[in-house]
Amino acid sequence: MTELHYLSATDAMRMFTSGELSPVELMTAVIRRAEAVEPQLNAFPATLYESALEQACEAEKRYAAGDARPLEGIPVAVKEEAPIAGQLNTLGSVRLRDNVAENTAVFVQRIIDAGGIVHARSATPEFSSAPVTWSALWGVTRNPWNLAYSPGGSSGGSGAALAAGSTTLATGSDIGGSIRIPSSFCGVVGFKPPYGRVPEVEIFNLDHYCHEGPLARTVADCALLENVIAGPHPSDVASIRPKLVIPSELEPIRGLRIAFSADLGCFDVAQEVVACAEAAADRLRAVGAVVDRISLPWELEMIKRAAAIHFGLIMAGSIAAEFGELGEEFTPYVRDLVDGAKTITTRDIVEGLVLEARIYEPLGTLLDDYDALLCPTFAVAGLPAQWQMDPLPDRSDDDWIDVMMTLPFNIASRCPVVNVPAGRSSDGVPIGMSVVARTYDDVTAFRVAAAHEEHLGWWADGGPRPAL
Repeated sequence: MTELHYLSATDAMRMFTSGELSPVELMTAVIRRAEAVEPQLNAFPATLYESALEQACEAEKRYAAGDARPLEGIPVAVKEEAPIAGQLNTLGSVRLRDNVAENTAVFVQRIIDAGGIVHARSATPEFSSAPVTWSALWGVTRNPWNLAYSPGGSSGGSGAALAAGSTTLATGSDIGGSIRIPSSFCGVVGFKPPYGRVPEVEIFNLDHYCHEGPLARTVADCALLENVIAGPHPSDVASIRPKLVIPSELEPIRGLRIAFSADLGCFDVAQEVVACAEAAADRLRAVGAVVDRISLPWELEMIKRAAAIHFGLIMAGSIAAEFGELGEEFTPYVRDLVDGAKTITTRDIVEGLVLEARIYEPLGTLLDDYDALLCPTFAVAGLPAQWQMDPLPDRSDDDWIDVMMTLPFNIASRCPVVNVPAGRSSDGVPIGMSVVARTYDDVTAFRVAAAHEEHLGWWADGGPRPAL
């Protein structure tokens, strides 16, 4: 790869070890790239370039001494939602513009302890509560493949930075698709681990829709970061023992049985997305998997009702508990979230749990017969950069849950999901596919994702790149 800022983490660490490349050279290239593209992208609300270069010098010494750690010298953009002691932790909200974190999230501390260098904080929508990334505090974050479009949300800054080459690895969180949507829109790899795999901060460690996870340009890099951040921790009762490690060498998928659905039985999917899904299924067949078209008996209104109850009780409830009535300084999507939750009652809690069980049961039955499920990550190829202020192309409704094919797998939260690039729309925006595996079978999800990536060759030399 000729552009140093697009070098993968695994290749970079190999070159650091051999002496072909210095961590300082990589960090310098990534920072220069970020400085060049940030005026258009707005992916980084905060940067730490000076300290990052100092840490890169220390990483160079560690390689020379043979004392390199698992992420030594690799630039990592950390989603601003995650607290880092002493740094601003605004959650994209004007009301928290001066909030400074007192503690560092466990998974972020693991990145730092592994030698990863946090050179920037990546943008989110306010309270990470939208599938696009704009806020009153930070403005609009744009997609490097087409600046009229959003990089997705809520981990939009991470997705945009990876696609643009202004970071090597990035973190995200996912409560309704917030890792997978930016990964899809930005043409990168994103992993929603199963619930409890990566320690989370309170109170969201007890929210089974909520997941911390990695984003990267390659499946191998995604596994590298996941292996650093995963594992039990005494601060999180939901964190799973023992720690799972994704193997660096993944077995071929020849003979695996994979279910394929272009619409999950209930989504209105754009034809360009369907075409990419069909092509992705064919790639998996070409490498020896058995891929069968299936249908799920899901109903969109059931999914939306279950999500409305859950988000209203926990996400909207936490915002309302802290701020009370929300004024005009909050974004309209946050006000809508909180207002929509005001009618939820204790009786609805039981209804929501029943709905979640009814949604998982056919998926669980399907995955008893199949090793994985392949489906589009999102029903349309992209969203306008200022969605909710700009209309959704070719859609008469304004409810983004209608196109969030990610959401059922937050309800079925113990299923691991990897998003992989699968093609591009006529507007140049990438289209992603999701590989969904059985509960807690992370390795199979990575195996299928790696097989698809190898056949497609998306980020290989000569592959597509954002124009900016």
